[in-house]
Parts: sequence; C-alpha cells; structure tokens
Amino acid sequence: MADRHTLFREALKRALSEVGELAVVGEAGDSSNLLNLLRRLNLDQQIPQLVILDLSVPVLGGIEITRQIKGVFPEIKVLILGMHKDKECLDCVLGVGAEGYLLKQNANTELFSAVERIKQGGIYVSPAMTRKFEDNLW
Repeated sequence: MADRHTLFREALKRALSEVGELAVVGEAGDSSNLLNLLRRLNLDQQIPQLVILDLSVPVLGGIEITRQIKGVFPEIKVLILGMHKDKECLDCVLGVGAEGYLLKQNANTELFSAVERIKQGGIYVSPAMTRKFEDNLW
C-alpha cells in the first residue's frame, strides 16, 4: 500500500490484518518507494496480488504510478483511494488500468467489498460515484 499519511496507512493495515486471508507485505509513503518495494518483492518472489494507493501519492501521483505498475507488473491489481468525485478522475483511474476507485471517505465501510470484488476479477467503483453519474448515462 502507498499513502503519504502514516496514520492512514496504519489504519488500513490494521483493518486488513483483521481479515484472515489478507496480509500486507509492504508499505510506502510515496510512489518511488512503492516501485522500489515492488521490485524487491519481485526479486524475493513475493509479488503482491493487489496494491492499494492514494490518488495523490507523492512524487508521481496515483495515475502515473498505476501506469508504471501495470507496465512492469501487469498481474498486480490496483485499487486507488481518492477524494475526487468527478467523472474525469474516474475515467483516468480506470483508463490507466486500475481495477478500482474507492472514495477515501467511504473506505471504512467499502474497503473489504472493494478488495473482494477485485480479488474475484471484477472492477470496483464506490457506489456514491456510480449513483452520482447514473442520470448522466456515462
């Protein structure tokens, strides 16, 4: 997982550790450290199945780091957490290959649903996002 806020990473890690089949194998405060972590894990043959990252993760940002992750490790699924509720942001997230977009404000209630849907091969978008755009038929 990658987020500049240590407290948020700790909260996510604690929540994920409560689910028996999930394990956090690493964390980073910015995108450069995340890429280095993924490379080290790959060398140790411990490549994660899912990366959870902040849309505004420092250095490259969530969109560019997702593009790079997908280019080097296409088997890794990506769940992006963000605060933006606009269609353009969602289009960018999904356009670079992320498997999900979760509003940070809903992470406490939707995180496990998002992880489970992505784990099963689906795409997850916070329901608040889809409700907002249903009338626009996007």
